[in-house]
Amino acid sequence: MLSRLNIREVAEALRKEPTEYFLKACFEDKRSGVRRLAERYLRNKQAALEEDQRIQQLLREEKKLWSQGFRLLAGLDEAGRGPLAGPVVAAACILPPKFSLPGLNDSKKLSESKREKLYTQIRLQALDYSLGSAEPAEIDALNILEATRLAMKRALQGLKLHPHYLLLDALNLPLVALPQLPLIGGDGLSASIAAASILAKVTRDHKMKELHSVYPAYGFNSNKGYGTADHMQALERIGPCPLHRRSFAPVSARLPEKNL
Repeated sequence: MLSRLNIREVAEALRKEPTEYFLKACFEDKRSGVRRLAERYLRNKQAALEEDQRIQQLLREEKKLWSQGFRLLAGLDEAGRGPLAGPVVAAACILPPKFSLPGLNDSKKLSESKREKLYTQIRLQALDYSLGSAEPAEIDALNILEATRLAMKRALQGLKLHPHYLLLDALNLPLVALPQLPLIGGDGLSASIAAASILAKVTRDHKMKELHSVYPAYGFNSNKGYGTADHMQALERIGPCPLHRRSFAPVSARLPEKNL
């Protein structure tokens, strides 16, 4: 009988997928605390259902390819094309058909704390993942687009499993002999690309925080190499460091030889 259970026991019972009879009894219970618990249970259940539907929508491209026999799909994305300093980092990620990653989304739409949690969960649940990067000197030598492709190829080369198909955020890899689908805004359209975007973003953020200890004047721990006001002021004051991309106009304009 519900009346014999205290509030804590009711809460515990609601965590164990209650029967319709039990839930109805909770709503009819005289105790307001029990009724609130039942209302919260229904809200949480509805939110979980909507989140599952959203994730299934994110798997739309994956499901098409799985149905065609492409079992191992590698999502690829990068972080760090726009900053004035630091590497561009790419990730390749192969997700299993079934996973539990609530909140999975384009890394740019997530808070730092949410990205960190998903970063841990993706690494635990992925069938395989790998990271690759291109350093500032390579970006300057190749241009940022080709350096991004280089970072992606390095990420692919680090996979232990051999993917059957690639899903990429907008880019293609012409020199990679695998079928591939570039999707504009892919990190919001594909779960595999979204997972790769989180791995790349968090990895790069960690790297920039480490590099801050070597070059603390530029505030890389907070701006991650982007051209924020404090970063630009430091560039004006002391000029570029070895991490800066000299081919990027805001940096090249501040090179010592430009001031001669």
